[in-house]
Amino acid sequence: MSRRALRRMRGEQQGQEELGVPVDEEEGEDEEETQRPKDLKKRKPRGNLKLLEQRGLNNPFQLINDPDGDAPSAVGSKDVNDSRLSEEEELDIPKTDQDVVKEPALSQSVQSNKQKRKKKKKKTKKSLETQHDGLSESTDQAGEIDSILQKLENTNGLAYQTVSSGSTDHRPLLYIEHRNLNPETELKKYFGSRAVMGDQRTRHRQRPHHRSTWLSTPKNTWPRYSKTGITMSLIETKRGVQYFTFEHHRDYQQVQFKFLDAVESMDPNNIVLLLQMNPYHIDSLLQLSDVCRLQDDQEMARELIDRALYSLECSFHPIFSLTSGTCRLDYCRPENRGFFLALFKHMYFLEKRGCPRTALEICKLILSLDPDNDPLCMLLLIDFLSLRAREYSFLSRMFQEWEAHRNLSQLPNFAFSVPLALYQLSQQDDLTVEEEKTAREKASSLIQQSLIMFPGVLLTLLDSCGVMPDAAVASHPFFGSVAQISQTPALTLLINLYVGRCHTLWKEPTVMSWLEQNVREVLRLVDNNEPIVNECEMRRMVRYQSAPRNIHRHVILSEIKGATSSLPVEVTSQPILGFDPLPPTDSIVSYTRPERTNRPTNEGTLSLFFRSLLPNFNLQGEPLQEGDEAGAARDLNRGVNRLMAAMRDMLANIQFQEPPREDNPDQEADEEWD
Repeated sequence: MSRRALRRMRGEQQGQEELGVPVDEEEGEDEEETQRPKDLKKRKPRGNLKLLEQRGLNNPFQLINDPDGDAPSAVGSKDVNDSRLSEEEELDIPKTDQDVVKEPALSQSVQSNKQKRKKKKKKTKKSLETQHDGLSESTDQAGEIDSILQKLENTNGLAYQTVSSGSTDHRPLLYIEHRNLNPETELKKYFGSRAVMGDQRTRHRQRPHHRSTWLSTPKNTWPRYSKTGITMSLIETKRGVQYFTFEHHRDYQQVQFKFLDAVESMDPNNIVLLLQMNPYHIDSLLQLSDVCRLQDDQEMARELIDRALYSLECSFHPIFSLTSGTCRLDYCRPENRGFFLALFKHMYFLEKRGCPRTALEICKLILSLDPDNDPLCMLLLIDFLSLRAREYSFLSRMFQEWEAHRNLSQLPNFAFSVPLALYQLSQQDDLTVEEEKTAREKASSLIQQSLIMFPGVLLTLLDSCGVMPDAAVASHPFFGSVAQISQTPALTLLINLYVGRCHTLWKEPTVMSWLEQNVREVLRLVDNNEPIVNECEMRRMVRYQSAPRNIHRHVILSEIKGATSSLPVEVTSQPILGFDPLPPTDSIVSYTRPERTNRPTNEGTLSLFFRSLLPNFNLQGEPLQEGDEAGAARDLNRGVNRLMAAMRDMLANIQFQEPPREDNPDQEADEEWD
């Protein structure tokens, strides 16, 4: 039992004795023997009994209701000590030598407590003043930074993306948040943290230390990361925009040459062997990811892309930022293309995984790396991801801000997706009646303009949605087969790309009824020969003569059947590599591949034999030289061809005959008949 409990028990017994309450002596003795030490039995009861006797009180609790005395607020506090001193002075209590010695110590403790309280008050006042000054200084500095960034705003319509604490309406258009780059953040909203994390919390404790990254999360099964030979350097800074580039060191260049040899061998096993020696080679990871995806191994394909992103992010420059929007990478440099393609494939897997919000952030990131050239043509995809993620306000805002300098309405995807986004906004419950009416009217006006500008979209869209059009619409020359035949191949490519990707967004019954109403209105305008119909027809014939190279590259990466079949012959006839599809014609080459004297082959004897059966077989795989060397080479080829001809004759005359078996019952039966 603690000392405090013993003192409390002792005080209760004393109070009972003073009040005349009988106490069982045997029980008290037993308790003292069992629970109290021996030295406590000999102690005298504490408390100033003389004070109680002089005041005519038997119970110390009567002091609470005593009008002459002051009730103590806390034991050991300053008020209790002051009250005790005042009571002793009024009653003239005789003091012993010990009391005389203790009195100055008590007064000193009271004074020290007062001094401590004063010091604490002064410290709190100073701290509050310093905090107030710090907050005022920080707000002033933040205001100065915002004003500087506004002055440095780029003239091409792109705002610099800095972290702002205001509402989402005042943020830059391509503003990116780090938490939105993690797909687990979006999955937790749908399924909860327990369903997403699972037993990862216990695994994190045993996981080895990895560098923290935003684009991918390293796994325990991955090989240990070391320096891969890739670095990033800052080229220049113009008007607040920083231009970076990746660089390949000499060791990485040698691995790159081996990778090109493995690709030319047309054997994926060679790429696997190369990755075993160099587990973080970017192009090998991209190429092998495509092979795994074609073999329906989606998990392995996604993991290889994550590993490539982790390797690239570990080699970032210290001032390179994913979310600032002021960092640029030139796609014309082959070293930078791996990052673009890895982000695109990562976005593809996120959308298939059911994370459209995270995929939208990756799309904005790719667009911010080179918004002027847009090498992967992300403007053909960002509208679809915005609709999938239900970011309708973002899509309408982008159309308003970029229409003046980018002519987004001339792209079929924006022409149809923006009115669909406005219509979906008008269906929300948090809008007033006026806002709903305004959004609905604007959506109807835009969809009518889109149908007049791109009439070939309607029947293709209805066919993909499985909807039979009215006879008046199908037979009308403006929307019929004549409209589809008369449009250019480039426009057909854009329409097939949009319909193949976004047709599922138009299948809602309410959306179809709204589209039907606007189609009837467009037919009325066409029958009345409105001037806008002829203007759009002339504009449609002049533009869309040929699609640029970045659109072809986007179609190849998207792998949409209707769009891929619409690619021109000059694109499909050339070899397309997964790690670098349709490289730019103005590529900036920093290092070249050395010329090879002999073609490296990993073919065995059997493959060489079957290749020798071809009429134009050449063992060296090189064109014959002139002069004496040409004659020696021809003699060598003739000798090899004669040897192969002899081997063919020998194999043709070989006849395999099985030896008779001893336990063959058929053979015994034949002998008996003989």
